[in-house]
Amino acid sequence: MPKILSVSTFKPPHEVKQQQAVELTRSLFSEKYNDIERLLKVFQNGDIETRNVCMPLEWYGKEHDFEERNNLYIQHTIDFGVQAVLSCLQGEGMLDEPIEPSMIDAIYFISSSGISTPSIEARIMNRIPFRDSTKRVPIWGLGCAGGATGISRAYEYCLAFPEANVLVLSAELCSLTFQKDDYSKSNLVGVSLFSDGIACALVSGDKSSVKVKKAMPRVIATTSKLMPDSENVMGWDVKNAGLYVVFSKSIPAVITNWLGPFVHEFLSEHGLTKDDITHFVAHPGGKKILEAYETALGFDQNKTDISRDVLRHNGNMSSPTILYVLEKFMKSEPAAGEYGLMAALGPGFCGELLLLKWE
Repeated sequence: MPKILSVSTFKPPHEVKQQQAVELTRSLFSEKYNDIERLLKVFQNGDIETRNVCMPLEWYGKEHDFEERNNLYIQHTIDFGVQAVLSCLQGEGMLDEPIEPSMIDAIYFISSSGISTPSIEARIMNRIPFRDSTKRVPIWGLGCAGGATGISRAYEYCLAFPEANVLVLSAELCSLTFQKDDYSKSNLVGVSLFSDGIACALVSGDKSSVKVKKAMPRVIATTSKLMPDSENVMGWDVKNAGLYVVFSKSIPAVITNWLGPFVHEFLSEHGLTKDDITHFVAHPGGKKILEAYETALGFDQNKTDISRDVLRHNGNMSSPTILYVLEKFMKSEPAAGEYGLMAALGPGFCGELLLLKWE
């Protein structure tokens, strides 16, 4: 079974304290809401302290059209993506030695917060000397489920080609989609949660020549699930000014009622129960979503400690967030033989699960 051998993350340059985000939102929304102070409590209730974004905070209080936003998305995603890829290939603390870009056979690029044709990984290939025969697989539209799904698709590639080394580059600049004139409560919740981030993972097949320093997570199995007729749970509305967030208040309830059976069935298929899972690599969509995970799966809060820590210091970066969580698990050096479960949910409404075992 293929293994995840290296994970790197990159923080965009502008750190925003949660109180700064509160003050910006108050200045933009106060005239539209008589009860703005009550609504702003969503910022304090989210258990987020700091986030990183690609532009200075004052940029977000001004008018920007879709063209400007998207040009910034392309520029920054390339620049940040190059750094994340190079760090992943370096594999500090994970790989025996750095690997060359020429050893990469395929690149999966995951994003939902901007548009680029040619896609971002092609533009990055002009900055880093990958082979010109490297397979390119851009995947758009999976939102928060994208990072986990990218690992699943890379796993399948490595099953088909056991000598392969595959990069999964997940990049989201959610802050560029912020609409200062969108006074919906979805936008208010989105402002309190979302941020920017980039992560890159190396997945290698059984016959890969890449060597590692310690036990790494082997992907045992994956599964995907779509909830019928649930397009309005989360996603984007595309309008003239850009992308407008769709974020239903029913998401925690949906998770509580839907995720448990999905996970328990998946584990049962492999002769396991929730008690066999030592490491829960959960996408931290928000404080309430982590609580819904715990309720649905019967996990103690300590199972989500790492996810909470990532949320607290990064916010919800959409697709890369679960790779930030995975990186922390890998650096904590789980023991060989321990099982992990990766779980992420996204637009569709959909879920992606991966069963991991450290070996």
